[in-house]
Amino acid sequence: MKRTYLIVILAIILLPLFVTAQTVVSIHIDGSINPASADFIHKAINRAAEKKAEALLIHLNTPGGLLESTRVIVSDILKSKVPVIVYVAPEGSRAGSAGVFITMAAHIAAMAPGTNIGAAHPVGMGSSPDSVMNEKLTNDAAAFIRTIAEKRNRNLEWAEHAVRQSVSITETEALQNKVVNLIANNDQDLLSKIDNTTVQVTNGSKTLHTKNAHIEVLEMGFAEELLNILSDPNIAYVLMMLGFYGLLFELYNPGAIFPGIIGAICLILAFYAMQTLPVNYAGLALIILGVILFLLEIKVVSHGMLTIGGIVSLVLGSIILFQDTSIGGVVKVSLSVIITVAAASTLFFLFVVGAGLRAQRLKPISGMEGMIGEVGETLNTLNPAGTVRIRGEMWNAESVSGIIEMQQKVRVTAMQNLKLYVEPMGSV
Repeated sequence: MKRTYLIVILAIILLPLFVTAQTVVSIHIDGSINPASADFIHKAINRAAEKKAEALLIHLNTPGGLLESTRVIVSDILKSKVPVIVYVAPEGSRAGSAGVFITMAAHIAAMAPGTNIGAAHPVGMGSSPDSVMNEKLTNDAAAFIRTIAEKRNRNLEWAEHAVRQSVSITETEALQNKVVNLIANNDQDLLSKIDNTTVQVTNGSKTLHTKNAHIEVLEMGFAEELLNILSDPNIAYVLMMLGFYGLLFELYNPGAIFPGIIGAICLILAFYAMQTLPVNYAGLALIILGVILFLLEIKVVSHGMLTIGGIVSLVLGSIILFQDTSIGGVVKVSLSVIITVAAASTLFFLFVVGAGLRAQRLKPISGMEGMIGEVGETLNTLNPAGTVRIRGEMWNAESVSGIIEMQQKVRVTAMQNLKLYVEPMGSV
């Protein structure tokens, strides 16, 4: 009996030590929601499950992102065996658009002071005026967020307003409206407040022991960081244009090598990024057409019409390059970037590439070919042979059109065995 009492007492004493040894895996999502962030969250959930962590803590600060990536993240959170805590932090952060879906899907949703959440209206097909398509996207997103809110017992009415009317609220209003569970000043404050909270995960209920949990920070790998950067439409667009310029410069100046290498690398990175973005191939075709029109302007006299067409084609293609089926309209190229690239493209093709082509068309200035057409002066009478001065040098010359008097202007018509054959300047 004494032994049993001793075991119970030791268990009571040691139990808190085991509890305080728990781990919480922590990650940061700072930027748009895209395939890279979706993969990172999926990886973090698996990592937390492998370590048998108490929870996964997602620090969220996003303006929005791709609807498809948002669905993947929400699905991973809903079926996670590890409790997922979404914490909109630090101060000044927001859970905009796609961030609303992710926050409401969490087992525990928290916000830091000075943060906001909302404006989850989907944007469809760029600037397309197709109201039917936009209505379908809105209804689909509204049904999606209602499902999440119902699953997590959150404010269903506000959730639908966030989608249909793009409403946005502060952290205090979010707590009052039962959109989030609590407000926390920092990670330790958050983990203390949710200690002993019971949540429902896919394999049953789980009581959290997080008050003194160790926080293990999980960072994005190099490949994930690279994809996250390249998933920015502005970066992908600029890389694509630099790739086109580099390859064209190499084609018109063979042997430069460096522009060709840089162009090829930029194009590969751009196409890699476009695998994760909703590309509109009509926009891509217009951009390529614009490049072709710029090239034709260099070779064809169009009095600027081809240049104007190239600019219009490039700008229109850039605007519709990405089909913006996102939440928050973040998947589009900035207008300032488009204008800058259009201006740079015009200057590049008209001056840089144009100068290269004009240099290729210049007649040779050395050797036999370089002498043809040169103008000089006779130093004595050519009857038919004599001496002329060309480029400040004296040459043996022979007239091909009769006698030419001394100190007459002559033009070189041919050269053979270091002898020039000339004619008077007035000859046709």
